Amino acid sequence: MSDSRSTAETLREGRKPSATDAQRARFLEAMFSAIPDFVYAFDRERRFVYANPAMLALFGLSAGDMVGKTFADLDYPPDLASLLNKHIDRILADGVTVEDEVFFRSPSGRAAYFAHLWAPIRGEDGSVEMVVGVARDTSERRMFEDALRKNEARLRAASELVGLGVYSWDPVSGALEWDDRLRAMWGLPVGAVMDMDVLEAGIHCDDLARVREAIASCVSPAGDGRYNIEHRLKRRGDGALRRVAAAGRATFKRGRAVGVIGAAIDVTAQRAAEAATRASEAQFRSFADHSRNMIWIGDPVAETILYRSAAYERMWGLPCGEGPTGLTEWMKAVHPDDRPHVEHALGSVRNGEVVTYEYRIIRPADGALRWLRDTSFPIPDHEGAITRFGGITEDLSPEDLRRVYIVSASARETRMLRRLLQTLGYRARGFETASAFLSIAAVLAPGCVLIDLRSANTEGLFILRELKARSSALPTIALDGSGGGAAAAVAAMKAGAIDYLIVEDEASLEKKLANALAECQAPSPLATPEESASARLARLTSREREVLVGLVNGGTNKIIGQTLGISPRTVEMHRAQVMNRLDASNLSELLKIAFAAGLTPARGGASRRQKP
Repeated sequence: MSDSRSTAETLREGRKPSATDAQRARFLEAMFSAIPDFVYAFDRERRFVYANPAMLALFGLSAGDMVGKTFADLDYPPDLASLLNKHIDRILADGVTVEDEVFFRSPSGRAAYFAHLWAPIRGEDGSVEMVVGVARDTSERRMFEDALRKNEARLRAASELVGLGVYSWDPVSGALEWDDRLRAMWGLPVGAVMDMDVLEAGIHCDDLARVREAIASCVSPAGDGRYNIEHRLKRRGDGALRRVAAAGRATFKRGRAVGVIGAAIDVTAQRAAEAATRASEAQFRSFADHSRNMIWIGDPVAETILYRSAAYERMWGLPCGEGPTGLTEWMKAVHPDDRPHVEHALGSVRNGEVVTYEYRIIRPADGALRWLRDTSFPIPDHEGAITRFGGITEDLSPEDLRRVYIVSASARETRMLRRLLQTLGYRARGFETASAFLSIAAVLAPGCVLIDLRSANTEGLFILRELKARSSALPTIALDGSGGGAAAAVAAMKAGAIDYLIVEDEASLEKKLANALAECQAPSPLATPEESASARLARLTSREREVLVGLVNGGTNKIIGQTLGISPRTVEMHRAQVMNRLDASNLSELLKIAFAAGLTPARGGASRRQKP
């Protein structure tokens, strides 16, 4: 204490120091010079009485230029000088220690935040004679703290936005830290103490081994330090089964993992939505693959086909995988005379219209001509933009009637008949019961029905009567054994069979069956012109028929459009479609067909259908 008083007296009185004082001063000066912080002292008049080299360098002054100066003399900003003077006055008056942080731009141009600690130096009588201070540049620390706060704020915002739970783990001590969002995933209360036992208690027993293996790999020096896994979780309390995706990264020192930081998120809803989407897609594909019509989806911007159902192969004669994906390449299979019509229709779909149109294709596989009807429609996204378009394509080409449906209670006889029919060039399908056949008879493709009365006579006659009652278009042939006679034949014919065959041996069966099927599928008589025209008109849609009526009444595209509430351009498209469907090359031919079918111009702008 006496040493401190001697130094203070020396500084205060300006007397010549003794050898001891000089030695002590050199020691203090060496110590203060080695300190990177700023060390200084003030007298009771608020003047600098000491400044270490770091402080002098901050101001760019020598000791002689700085000692004896006040804040005002050194051009401190008035507000800052007033604040610091108040600190000095308080220390001198009350003998307290003052700590503060201020922003200061020195005369040398250095601008920074400075944290300072000032304390009193007392004389022998205990009064405060001087104030000593130490200051440190805290700008870097403040920048780090500000960046840390911003990063923490961003992390909190991101975590709240996507529902992330954050954790840290010390593999050395075993300490595990979770945030409350992660605790909530496990069904734990806020602030619950966490450890590895609590973690593993929530993991589904079938996934626990995988989680342990992933953790061991993460902290292994031989691994990449990453933790990435998805597992099931059974929440505490309600026992709800959830799915959690977790990720983390290990930090290593001297070849040893010393920390793992990561995050986890509940992906239960996402996985459920993905499963529902997969199920929906599977249902769609199952429906599409079993439909006789082709379903397709395309990209109107890239002009590509994205999806075709299995019916494409039957219509185009090519496997789906070999079909062209570009619309330009696909258009090459369209009959040249129909391409403008198809392009016009697809342009209308791009503009948001639903369009039904017919066209011909020349099959790339065999050059066969096929007639197709397509209903195309836009597929908007959630914002209403048309990013996809699709269609349902129906094959209007004449059906191959060389089909035979076999109904027999004997599986052996069914197989034998199928082989025989195949050798005759027919496509055969077998049914073991009447109910199995009748349940889908209405949707079967055209063909003949071969009913085996030998194995189940009563059931066979029931099928014949039921088809007759339903006015089925499927012709039926009854097949009976050698015991059958005239009465059995009459019963079968009355029930609805168009032919009755008695099986004596397989050799005779082949000849009789071939003749019966040939007569069964003989061409029907030619229709009259009136019947042909009516049949062709029946193929029109309701809108196309309305356009045809307008043409019969002598309306122009504009007048017809005003009457129907559609644009002249749309009328023009429907008009072209009507011409295609009725196979008319000009308006005159179109009107002849309409008149032949019974349409006549109506009085007062209306049209009526003539009655026979």
